Amino acid sequence: MKRILITGATDGIGLETAKALVSRGHHVLIHGRNADKLKQVEQSLSSLSSETSIESYLADLSDINEVESLAGSVAAKHDHLDALINNAGVLSTSDPMTPDGLDVRFVVNTIAPYVLAKRLRSRMDSSGRIVNVSSAAQKPVDMAAFRGELQLDDLEAYSQSKLALTMWSQGLADKLGSDGPAIIAVNPGSLLSSKMVHQAFGVPGKDITIGANILVRAALDEEFADASGQYFNNDAGEFGPPHADALDAEKNAAIIEHLESVLATV
Repeated sequence: MKRILITGATDGIGLETAKALVSRGHHVLIHGRNADKLKQVEQSLSSLSSETSIESYLADLSDINEVESLAGSVAAKHDHLDALINNAGVLSTSDPMTPDGLDVRFVVNTIAPYVLAKRLRSRMDSSGRIVNVSSAAQKPVDMAAFRGELQLDDLEAYSQSKLALTMWSQGLADKLGSDGPAIIAVNPGSLLSSKMVHQAFGVPGKDITIGANILVRAALDEEFADASGQYFNNDAGEFGPPHADALDAEKNAAIIEHLESVLATV
């Protein structure tokens, strides 16, 4: 039985992934930002298997302090974690800037996963997995936008934040080497049937279990054990190159340097 934390587990790909893991008998830690919904999902998941345990963690990932508290709560309760699936993400929002003056897409999609990876990797050994949900939508990161000095439209901000996530995944994997958990960026599949896709594109989307199945594989299967620093493109069904910027060590280091500077101010 593995102990796995999934962010954004109350709907979409995160929920389907949680269902799959619970059905296999794993100990699943689910995160959400709505207390009532989180409780309902926990009850629903509990009915799937009598051989597992489920824990709920409430946090708004657009607030870096709440992300820190989430990591602290998990670390305080568990001395070992087998996998972290950074699934939570946001594309469109009526209020794109946080009170700290940062774009919420970069905070939720890039910064929060980094905080969780950084704070929780001490609870993971070399067999652990950090699975970062990336996207086929990847565009070069405008550092002014990353710093909150420039506002972008929804898809542009989302695409840049997902490339930034992919870049720090590569950079941190290179830094840790074989000493740390495997860090893998995964495009779970384009236009899957999630709330995000429905709202942003107005299309029904493809079977969402396509995305859930690859996240389960990335967290558990042997084929991903030595895949740290790699990018899995589920549209093609194989490992492949991400955006060229994520293959540039200097650019990856610059993303991590900015992430560290943000964390130093909160």
